[in-house]
Amino acid sequence: MSARPLLESVDCSSRYDATSRGNGVGPTLPLDDNDRPIVEKRLLRKLDLRVTFLVLVCIMNIMDRYNVAAARLHGFEEGLGMTGNQFNTLISILYVGYLFMQTPSNMILHRMKRPSLYLSSCMVAWATITVFMGAVQTYHAALILRFFIGLMEASFFPGAVFLLSRWYKKNELGLRMALLFCGSSISGAFGSLIASGILSSLDGTLGFSAWRWLFFVEGALTIVIAVSAIWIIPDFPSTPSVWLLPDEQILAQRRMKEEVVVIEHEGKPEKNFSGLVEALLDWRVWWLGVALHLMVCSHSFSIFFPTLSATMGYNMTTSLLLCAPPWILGTATSFVVARHSDVTGDRFWHIVCPQLVGIIGYMIAISTMNTAMRYISLFFMAQSSVAYIISLTWVTNTFSQSQSKRAAAIALVNTIATTGFISSPYFWPSSWGPSYVNSYLICILASVTSIAMCWVFRQHLSRCNEAAEAEEKVLGLPQGFRYLL
Repeated sequence: MSARPLLESVDCSSRYDATSRGNGVGPTLPLDDNDRPIVEKRLLRKLDLRVTFLVLVCIMNIMDRYNVAAARLHGFEEGLGMTGNQFNTLISILYVGYLFMQTPSNMILHRMKRPSLYLSSCMVAWATITVFMGAVQTYHAALILRFFIGLMEASFFPGAVFLLSRWYKKNELGLRMALLFCGSSISGAFGSLIASGILSSLDGTLGFSAWRWLFFVEGALTIVIAVSAIWIIPDFPSTPSVWLLPDEQILAQRRMKEEVVVIEHEGKPEKNFSGLVEALLDWRVWWLGVALHLMVCSHSFSIFFPTLSATMGYNMTTSLLLCAPPWILGTATSFVVARHSDVTGDRFWHIVCPQLVGIIGYMIAISTMNTAMRYISLFFMAQSSVAYIISLTWVTNTFSQSQSKRAAAIALVNTIATTGFISSPYFWPSSWGPSYVNSYLICILASVTSIAMCWVFRQHLSRCNEAAEAEEKVLGLPQGFRYLL
């Protein structure tokens, strides 16, 4: 394992001369140093409001992805005549669609001027297919539709992460990633509440079963939000925006150029798919992908959260309502952990600690069938989801040499990670319930292995930073780029 990829891949003279020449940052900002903080604060406030809308999109993305788990509690399997592991296969097939589309989607997004239009169109597509899910009559028809939902949904998460990385600096990104991904936790909480309301109040309306109304209502709601997203989701800083003043637009562009100019070669335009090739040949992309794959496997409990809640013996409505509090606490924890990670500049320990909290939850669930203790275990498990948020932030911080490589690396890592959702539904067969001891043991093993891989990666980046520091001392250069650990 080499400790010198930073030194071998970067032209040090270009790295430092670009800043000193002053021509690597683009147009001269028509502001003095005293005005910049004011403009920057105004820019971030406007941008944060639009990113908040992405949270709503994320909520609908997760709800449309996992609504089959809630439908399962109200006759979904019986309605389509499912037997054995067919429900697990129905969950897995969605992520096969993710596998095919995430990387191509991000490479397309990188070259578009209007990512808002692209992402909104994908939203409309998956929402429309979700509505059709409510009309299916056979298991195989549902299987096909779930595959295409995954194909369309694949554009959102890696695309949104890449979009954030084009607007925010590395010391701002963790909190915004947490803001985006809190949609997942909120969906886990309020998605269950919404599902409970639909399933309990619309059963038999117009002759449709309650689980069919769940797909109709949530799909239609996503379509409405998707249409609104065309005008609300921000485009790239290089695309003229009516919601930004001229000085804010120029500052947004300069902030991103300041982030990459220290390590990007000057005067070398990117060739078609050069970023994808670089990402494919970088072993670190594959290493992090496998580490996050294992992390996703350890978080597979989230897919079956309503089922795990139901093991406590309550009725369908109560089981869904009990899903909300653990995810609400998990959302609050995500903000605290992500913000502290940004402030301290540390990624590794902010990934490990939530994982360890999750392991405690698994161990509690294994050790007892007591209702109170098993419910407490769900609170511990829900805290582990923030580890994935920090991990993806670490990916964007590490692969920032060029915009195209960053886009490809984010998509590739997320694609490899997502394959965990293809296999992990089979970790939770009904025959292992209601205790699911074997399932929790698999989650513990996957989590521990993921932590070990992250530690090895941290050691590698630490050696790279030490090598860069030694090079700067020898050449008498000022401090340049450093990887976040």
